[in-house]
Amino acid sequence: MRRSITASLIYLFNLVVAAQGQDIFVSSRGQDSNPGTREEPVGSLQAARDLLRQYTVTHDLPQGGLTIWIAGGHYAQTQSLVLNENDSGKPDAPIVWRAMPGEEVRITGGKIIPAQAFKKVSDPTVLQRLSTGARNAVLQANLKELGRNDFGAIRQYGHAMPVTPAPLELFFNAEAMTLARYPNEGYVKIGTVIDPGSVPRNQDYSNRGGVFEYTDPRHEAWVGQHDVWFQGTFMYGFADDNIRVESINPKTKQVRLAMPSLYGVGSGRDFQHYVAYNILEELDRPGEWYLDRQSGMVYFWPPSSIAEGSVMVSLLEDPIISLEGASHVVIRDLTVEVGRGIGIYLERGTGNLIAGCTVRNVGTSGIFMGQGAMQTFPFITHDDYEGVPVSRRIGNLQGHIYKYTHWDRKAGTNHGILSCDVYNTGSGGIYVSGGNKRKLIPGNNYVENCKVHAYNRRNKFLWAGINVDGVGNRISHCEIFDSEWQGIYVHGNEHLFEYNHIHHVTLNSDDTSPWYIGRDPSDRGNVLRYNYFHHCGNPERMNMGIYCDDSTTDVLVYGNVFYKMNTKHGVLFTNSGWDLTMKNNMVIEPLAHTAVVSAHYYTWYSGGGPSMFGEAGLLRRRLLENIAVDQPPYSERYPGLRNYLHPIVEGEEWEGMRARRNVLLGNLIVGGPEDPVHRMGGEHAQFESVNNFRTDEDPGFVDYENGNFNLKPHAEVFKRIEGFEALPFDQMGLYRDEFRTELPE
Repeated sequence: MRRSITASLIYLFNLVVAAQGQDIFVSSRGQDSNPGTREEPVGSLQAARDLLRQYTVTHDLPQGGLTIWIAGGHYAQTQSLVLNENDSGKPDAPIVWRAMPGEEVRITGGKIIPAQAFKKVSDPTVLQRLSTGARNAVLQANLKELGRNDFGAIRQYGHAMPVTPAPLELFFNAEAMTLARYPNEGYVKIGTVIDPGSVPRNQDYSNRGGVFEYTDPRHEAWVGQHDVWFQGTFMYGFADDNIRVESINPKTKQVRLAMPSLYGVGSGRDFQHYVAYNILEELDRPGEWYLDRQSGMVYFWPPSSIAEGSVMVSLLEDPIISLEGASHVVIRDLTVEVGRGIGIYLERGTGNLIAGCTVRNVGTSGIFMGQGAMQTFPFITHDDYEGVPVSRRIGNLQGHIYKYTHWDRKAGTNHGILSCDVYNTGSGGIYVSGGNKRKLIPGNNYVENCKVHAYNRRNKFLWAGINVDGVGNRISHCEIFDSEWQGIYVHGNEHLFEYNHIHHVTLNSDDTSPWYIGRDPSDRGNVLRYNYFHHCGNPERMNMGIYCDDSTTDVLVYGNVFYKMNTKHGVLFTNSGWDLTMKNNMVIEPLAHTAVVSAHYYTWYSGGGPSMFGEAGLLRRRLLENIAVDQPPYSERYPGLRNYLHPIVEGEEWEGMRARRNVLLGNLIVGGPEDPVHRMGGEHAQFESVNNFRTDEDPGFVDYENGNFNLKPHAEVFKRIEGFEALPFDQMGLYRDEFRTELPE
């Protein structure tokens, strides 16, 4: 007993020494029974957290806070590192979790598969299923023999479906590999539709999968397989889906899907197409893999020598790091990767900072603020969905916030995401929330100097590079690129988007844009200023630039540069918007008009007024039930909305159906159509054009040919537009700081 007491006293003494020195040390070669000193580090993040908790029970934090130093190496998490109120710092004494300088710390939700576990394929049955060229290149490893038994499940996901953790994925040299698919590039078009299946969007929940004729005979190689999946857009070019195949009939040349798609199945349009995947026979090029879920055998064609590379598989479904109620915590200089769910999750608390981190190769979102919503229905549903708020999961967040636009997702306040790289994620890059929409209280959360790209490996349309909701949050100096889908997707009020660089997004989808907001007139006061948008959109698809969708109001687009916007529905597009101002921008070589306004309640949505404005209408519920637009703070902050629901013709037409007070004012336009505004829908498609300068010549850029759009001091635009402000072009995009020491060329 005396020896045990002595050992305990020594342990406690070492703990105090470590903490009083403001240092706790972690090493992958340490032991959790160690005191956490530099000489005797603990071996896990959880042990470091527990040392911190023990110390703060009896001691105040040292002046300047306390740092947990993490040595370089891999730290595989079998459960989330959860930091709560007990792990908080103070405004002047933060708790800092950081990598040792110059060392790479990789916090993973997966496991390494050693190179020696991979062997040549010898099973003749498997070899017969592989193509001739693949037989000598594909390797195999038995995951079950390595103790990896939880493979997860491939589930239906897509438009209006919950975001769920990914199944097991395979990564090689920190890049996601491709689950064997057909075709290797492009898509297969849907043939003649025999039965579109049930249409949940129309409240048909009979759960009947569609039936259609296939157009490619390669389908016959998959007959009899039970886990073939199709991912694509089955009816509309914005509604992605991922659906299991029930059967393939080579006699009728028909495919039957196991589940419905939200809008049913259609054909005849180029975007009604899909890829087939999870098929061993299609493992036919480097970078592809396949998992036999019965035997646990993984088959992999490595892109380079497997002996010199690193193979990892994802296992953890919970967030890899989760801050839940913690405050004044700094997470910096870490690589967080290879999980099935969220990389870093933040809920409640105040003043946390994620800085200089790389978050990559996760199954859902990279960094996620606020709660999600748990699915409460058995099938795919329509927009008017109600879920149950839940922590650490995304679920059907988009459906829940569609119904409850005022939802306070408990994201906390004054959190920052600074100088991080987020890429190769499954369901969007960063999701920011915070603030109270009913009371118009700002969250003051921000994302700054972050690079976000390749963020739609799984979920597509609603999952942007950066999503934001709530009130009073800021996105600045970020670079967002490499997506066929959305750049930024917005709900809420008085957010600020400034000095961002957004390019090469919205490349192969419909009804999408680099920046989107819509269908809630109370989402007012949002500002886009000093951003650089270029090479966005696809002239063959239905894209918009700044997309102020159904009934958007009060957006200021000021001082931005738009170059080569291939968005055929305009650089700015609105459906019946109010109080939209586009001022002092430079629009250079646009494919289409600078501003396009559609009076859609009088054109393609003719007769839809009652469903939006009537007694049970969507917009009426949003303005009078979710919030009270006729009472403070809305009636005082936004008096321009006071007439929005007033009837013009009782039961048929309301004020909000007509676009009002929109203006294109004092913009420089180089190229594009002669008339900068295109009006769709006659007299109700209001958008004024005032004092804009359009030219086909160089208006005075410093170096037009090489894309330097700073203006010379005596540029022609200053003569043509009185008061035109020269734009801070060089300040748009990423900048150097202590976390981001180099910039892309």
